[in-house]
Amino acid sequence: MSIGEARQGQAVALAVEGELTIYRAAELKDALLDAVRQHAAPAFDLSAVSEFDSAGLQLLLVARQEAARLGKTLRVQGAGSAVRDVFALLGVPFDGIDGNTANTGAGEAA
Repeated sequence: MSIGEARQGQAVALAVEGELTIYRAAELKDALLDAVRQHAAPAFDLSAVSEFDSAGLQLLLVARQEAARLGKTLRVQGAGSAVRDVFALLGVPFDGIDGNTANTGAGEAA
């Protein structure tokens, strides 16, 4: 698992690579929440996440909640099939997954 920043012009996304599972949840929580707190428009690039489970989903939902508390909107971009499959399976909406809400079960973040 590695975490780094991916830049596209002025936009910065926290790029997560490898597993986003229960086995990594404790070590990733602080990094994800710090990214939400440090960036005006936090975004996570999950295109290189190879494994994703309900603990990974819980981390994203906690990060989304923290962003909302701070008056920000958390975006998830470039989600790989492991991430999309879990969201679709559980019917959990999360704005920004591939920018395509029709095919992924994703919707507007609350």
